[in-house]
Amino acid sequence: MSDQHERFMRQALDQARRAAAVGEVPVGAVVVCDGMPVAAAHNRREIDQDPTAHAELIAIRAAAAKLGAWRLTDCTLYVTLEPCAMCAGAVVLARMVRLVYGATDPKAGACGSLMDIVRDDRLNHRVEVVAGVLADECAAVIKEFFAARR
Repeated sequence: MSDQHERFMRQALDQARRAAAVGEVPVGAVVVCDGMPVAAAHNRREIDQDPTAHAELIAIRAAAAKLGAWRLTDCTLYVTLEPCAMCAGAVVLARMVRLVYGATDPKAGACGSLMDIVRDDRLNHRVEVVAGVLADECAAVIKEFFAARR
């Protein structure tokens, strides 16, 4: 695992912990372009009462606004949990070059678990995927969150 992947995944983990602190499912995301973070976010579905307020979508929107372009072709998305179908679709539509995620999501993951939207040959863009970066730590944050809720 590259030091860069670990460094940016730790930033995504910080975002996930912020989500947990405000009662959101702890998923964090960071968009990196040319080796620099340009946007970071965590889940806000409960806060915003918005079913689309996933960390990935918020971070992608913020990166596009900051960079002044919807095509994020030189960008990598780091996220603590394997993206769902909605977020995987957004990664493809944003033309991101790479997705790096921590924990797999066997119930909703759309980047290799249930389906593989980001690498589907039928779509007009495919994304390089690096899975399992700090996977145990990413999974632990989610497990601890739900264990405390029970």
